[in-house]
This record gives sequence, C-alpha cells and structure tokens, in this order.
Amino acid sequence: MGLPIQALKFLALIGLLAILGGIGAATFFFGGFFDVGAGHADPNVVNWALIQVRKASIARHATDRLPVPLDDPALVRAGARTYSDLGCVNCHGGPGVKPAKFSDGLNPPLNLKKVVNVLRPEELFWVVKNGIKMTGMPSFSASGATDQEIWPVVVFAKKLESVSAEDFKAWSSAPPG
Repeated sequence: MGLPIQALKFLALIGLLAILGGIGAATFFFGGFFDVGAGHADPNVVNWALIQVRKASIARHATDRLPVPLDDPALVRAGARTYSDLGCVNCHGGPGVKPAKFSDGLNPPLNLKKVVNVLRPEELFWVVKNGIKMTGMPSFSASGATDQEIWPVVVFAKKLESVSAEDFKAWSSAPPG
C-alpha cells in the first residue's frame, strides 16, 4: 500500500525546495556573490558552518597524545622561547606583547586566550602542527617545526594566562638550552 497523494505532494514540495535551495546556494557561492575579502565579516550562517566544520575536523584528527606534562616549568619556559622563535607572537601577541599590526586584518579575528581554554592539548597541538585553512594559521610542521618543538609551545599556551610579562620577556629572549 502506497503513501496517500497528499503525503506524496508534500514530499515532492520538500524535494523541490531542497533542489531550489541547492541551486540558490551554488549560485551564491560559485557565482562570485560571496565576498572572500578578509575585511568583511562572514554572514552568520557561513561563520557558524565554518566553525562547526573546524571543530569537527580538529576533534577527529587530533589523535596525538600529550607526551609531556603540562605543569613542567622547564617546558613552559622552552615553549615561550619557541613561541617567540616560530613567530607566534606576531599574530597572537604574548604576555606584555601586542600582536603585530597586520594581525588586525586577519579574519576570523584572533583570540588565543579563548582558544587555548577550549581546546584539549592534543587539539591545540594538531592546530599548531597542521594549521587551519583560510584562517591565516600556518602549518608549523610544513615550515620545519618538529613535534618536539611544538609540544612545548602547547604547554606554554595552556599556561599563557598565568605567565607574567616579565617572565615571558626573559624566557623568550633567553638562549636555548
């Protein structure tokens, strides 16, 4: 026994609306109507979708386990040095250090303190190691940083709120070793 005619008409209407919505979205994105300029905020629905995709991707791919203790003071100091050496301070700033002026033009805007409190250490490691497309966050492994250099950066970032400007200055300018 089949569906009643009214149900079939309703399903056909839903199908037609889905097709029209898909055509409209394709026209909007592939027709060049979507502004990819970094100086313009994304529409809320696009921003929401990008955030959801980013969260899901990071959660799925962040499988490396923390091989070092988060509370090791020597790793926090080493991480501050590497954070500075890799250039993280240019975009994210640091305790007592403002980001470089060009970081004002990054979209989405940076809020490292918010991110480090939300991401697990394994997720933060994955982001630093692999970067995030279309955000300005580079892959530090692609530029030559090793896992042994990246993990201390993660340890430092997780302790970022408790690091004083004086300590950061001393640690980031100290010779390695």
